[in-house]
Amino acid sequence: MKARLHERSELRNRQYVFKDRAHAGKVLVSMLAPEYAKVANLFVLAVPSGGVPVALEVSEGLGSPMDLLIVRKLQIPGNPEAGFGAMTRGGAVFLNKALLGDLHLREAEIEKQKRIVKEELDKRNQLFRDGKPSPNLESKSVILVDDGLASGYTMMASIDEVKKRNAARTTVAVPTASLSSLERLEDMADEIYCANIREGAFFAVADAYEDWYDLDHEEVMRLIGK
Repeated sequence: MKARLHERSELRNRQYVFKDRAHAGKVLVSMLAPEYAKVANLFVLAVPSGGVPVALEVSEGLGSPMDLLIVRKLQIPGNPEAGFGAMTRGGAVFLNKALLGDLHLREAEIEKQKRIVKEELDKRNQLFRDGKPSPNLESKSVILVDDGLASGYTMMASIDEVKKRNAARTTVAVPTASLSSLERLEDMADEIYCANIREGAFFAVADAYEDWYDLDHEEVMRLIGK
C-alpha cells in the first residue's frame, strides 16, 4: 500500500519559501499537528546534519522525544556534495543503480567509499550521541525528519533502519523534496509530509531556503545541547 502524501499545494514548484530551517520546521509542525499532536508513543528522529534544526522544531511542536538517526550518503569520488546511494550504521546500503551505470565506478571504488562512510558513521555516533546504543523504537510511531530530499536514498536507508527496529508506523516529514525522490519512498513509508514539492529535472534543497548553509559538527552539537 502506497504512503499517503501530504503537501502544501500553494507551495508546489516554488523556490525560497522558507526563511531558514527553523521556519521550515514550524511549517511541518502545522501540517503534522492535526494528526500527531496526541499520538501516544511518538518519537522524532533527525537525519544529521541539516535535519537537526528542523527536527528540533517538530519535536518541540509535537511534544515528543527526539534522537538522531545516523545515516550517510555514499559520496561520489571527487564530488563530496553528490552521492550515489546511502548507508546505515548497521551496514545496509541503498544504491542509485542508474547513476552508478553512468559513473562507471569500479567495485573497488564503491567498496572504498563504503569504508569511508562506515568510519564517518561511527565518528558521528560517538560525537553526536556519545556512542549510545540506538533508541528503542519497538511499537512506536516514528517521524523521520531531514531538511530536504534530492534523490531520496538517504531517507530510504533511514526508513529501512527504523523498520528493522520494529516501529509501528513510519512517517517521513521534510520541508522540500523533488517529486521523484518522494515517489521512491511511497512503497516504504506509511505517511509522507512535504510542504514544498518540486517537479522537473533540476532540484537543489538549498533553493527552498532564503538562508542556507551547511551545518558543521559544532553547530549540531550546540543544537543538540538545547
